[in-house]
Amino acid sequence: MGLRDGDRDESFKSKFAYAERRLVERSAADLIPIAARLLEEVDSYSLSEAKSKLEEYGKPSVSELTRKRVLAIFDTKMLTTEHDRMDFLRRIWPLSEMPSIFSQTYDGRTLEDDLIQATVRNNDWEDREILERVGLLMCSQRQFFRFLEGVTSPLAQSAEAQAELVSAINDLIRHDGFRLTIARMMSGSPVYAVQAAAIGSPADTGISQALAAYDADTIHARWTQALDRRDTNPEGAITLARTLLEDVCKWIIVEAGEEYEEKDDLPQLYKRLAKILKLAPDDHTEVVFKQILGSCQSVVEALGSLRNKISDAHSRGPRRVRPAARHAQLAVNLSGAMATFLVDTWNARKSEQPASSIV
Repeated sequence: MGLRDGDRDESFKSKFAYAERRLVERSAADLIPIAARLLEEVDSYSLSEAKSKLEEYGKPSVSELTRKRVLAIFDTKMLTTEHDRMDFLRRIWPLSEMPSIFSQTYDGRTLEDDLIQATVRNNDWEDREILERVGLLMCSQRQFFRFLEGVTSPLAQSAEAQAELVSAINDLIRHDGFRLTIARMMSGSPVYAVQAAAIGSPADTGISQALAAYDADTIHARWTQALDRRDTNPEGAITLARTLLEDVCKWIIVEAGEEYEEKDDLPQLYKRLAKILKLAPDDHTEVVFKQILGSCQSVVEALGSLRNKISDAHSRGPRRVRPAARHAQLAVNLSGAMATFLVDTWNARKSEQPASSIV
């Protein structure tokens, strides 16, 4: 193992002390390759976990708060819809190697014995409690990601349950810079893997704050949904990008005391709103403002066209282009920027006029 040599007498006094004296001489970085060599010869979950935690120290990680929130998902969702629960757990954790939580009372008992007693013979532990018992909150990130990949596997979940679970988990871990993405297909079903992901664009936070302040229940919720789908479901994200702008236009038009037709599409809604907010290019004489506002109108019209061409709002047909994540990022980012501009402009117009005149 590359440790300092000793003599026979020292080793026979206590093998544990013999090894420990040599290990404490080495730095944590030195211990990683030593542990890796030992794991080539023996199976040890506890050693593997210790090695992983050393390797992960100081690197981007999923916070304890995020882990708790992931755990809370299983208050309402099942660990598996397509598998025996104990078999599923054995795929993720070496339960027969892990000590019982009652080890002080029952010598030689394992965590697997605990789980069989609490979930097979009795029905004492809910899924969330099971995950706490196997150490989901304290395990290495490698093991935590192994769980996320296992619990979202098509072997563990029906297609509908898988989609809902992936969306719920991604909504949480994206804040720490990670995302479940499709790694491969298994008989037509997606298999997910955790990958590092950019934590949105620099504008995401500002847009979120502005839209939440205006309308948290609908407008901001729509923006959050678009963000969640931006990388994993480009077609759905493009649909939501347009819907976000439609919502903003309708909300402000109604708040301004004006009317719109139910048949109005996004370009028509924007033209109505531009008139209310004095954002039409013809409302300004400065050339640069006319150019900018004309470009805004073009962006809105292009988003409507993009949605009609490559979103999930219509049947693709045999020749329809499939959008990539970069297309969705462009559409969502443009939509968020325009929505924020419209909301800020409306707020500015309201502050400039007496309350009685804003009708």
